[in-house]
Amino acid sequence: MKFRWSHRNHLSAIQQRQAVLAQLPQMTAEDQRRIFSWSVGAETLGSFQECLTGEMVLPVGVVGPMTIEMGLYERRDDGQLQEVQRQTDHVFVPLAHTEGGLSESMLRGSHVSSLAGGIKTWVLRDEMTRDCAFVFHTTQDAIHLHEWVMAHQEDLKAWINNPLHADKVVQPGERSAKVSSHATLLNIRTHVVGPVCHVLYGFDTQEACGPNMITRNAYALNEYIVEHIEGQGLAPHSIFLEANMGGDKKPSYEYFHGGHGKTVVAESIIPDDIIRRYLNTTAENLQALEWTGLHGAHDSGMPSFGFTPASAVAAIFAATGQDLGMVGTSSMAHATLSRVDEGIAFSITLSGLEVGTVGGGTKLPHARSYLRMMGCEGPHSARRLAQIIAAATLSLEISAAASMASRGSENFFRTHWKHGGLR
Repeated sequence: MKFRWSHRNHLSAIQQRQAVLAQLPQMTAEDQRRIFSWSVGAETLGSFQECLTGEMVLPVGVVGPMTIEMGLYERRDDGQLQEVQRQTDHVFVPLAHTEGGLSESMLRGSHVSSLAGGIKTWVLRDEMTRDCAFVFHTTQDAIHLHEWVMAHQEDLKAWINNPLHADKVVQPGERSAKVSSHATLLNIRTHVVGPVCHVLYGFDTQEACGPNMITRNAYALNEYIVEHIEGQGLAPHSIFLEANMGGDKKPSYEYFHGGHGKTVVAESIIPDDIIRRYLNTTAENLQALEWTGLHGAHDSGMPSFGFTPASAVAAIFAATGQDLGMVGTSSMAHATLSRVDEGIAFSITLSGLEVGTVGGGTKLPHARSYLRMMGCEGPHSARRLAQIIAAATLSLEISAAASMASRGSENFFRTHWKHGGLR
């Protein structure tokens, strides 16, 4: 093949890639018509990824109205979230997926929770972390950096959070990029591992998910640190912008309790009569399922405990232009089921929900329409989206758990038989 496969997205490069693929013997004329046509112009799509060549269509189901009582949160001076208002909304949730039974099951859970008064959600934490690693020749030097950073963390915060960012430009190589004024540094932690000092920056990224902006700001902070420690004889021989302790796109024990992304809790109390009539099971069966599942999860070394949170998270992510690489972290879940006087209290905690309503794929026209449909635009919209995702995930958990808790899991079997495609 003489053609050089370019990553660029100008028209001739796109057409060249399409021409090469069209010559593959397995590519039919229908294949070419289908994937090389544009429902959204290539000039628009080209800004979202490299090597643009075709497009993919996913069916979108909409589930609702989902009754959700949500909180509105503001950041206190100490960096912690404070709930300032609660309101109940009826939300329609878009799901882009091909998993048979998913939309129907979530709809059932949503309907049941609405009959019981709805789902309540809370945001407990909200920050994005970046783990930068300074590598020295000795552990002593790593400890000295730890001590310096801890002694100067307020100076670092004041410098990077200064609204006058004109003088803060990072220049890797011959290119430059301004520090983002939309990412506020909330805290700094350190962790020493031998000759390595990990410096973990925690940022508020407002309505953006924020990985790009915190990367720029972390790079600038690292340059600032190096500039100030060189005079003390500290000279790291390597600096890495991310060294696997930041929680980005990787489920981990460290952030299972929160600290990277949005930590959101959702709860719904379902009375016994609704469980019997609409979920076709009993509170006792649900308790037995949870007991068995907890032991199974423990014995398999599963850090999360939830029935199928990734299905809900991925479907909403795909519909709203979120980074699909973040589904793994965002679906870290801990679901609980407890007996109360009137029935069963279902809850789920999503500890690392990485979502935004501006930037990245949220600028795609279809994604913007679905975000608008859910009321997720403007101030506080990212935390609103996080709460909607938690409520939708809990709806699916309620229905899926009830299906599994039916006699012999017959309802679960029938659903997958009905929607399972080939038979």
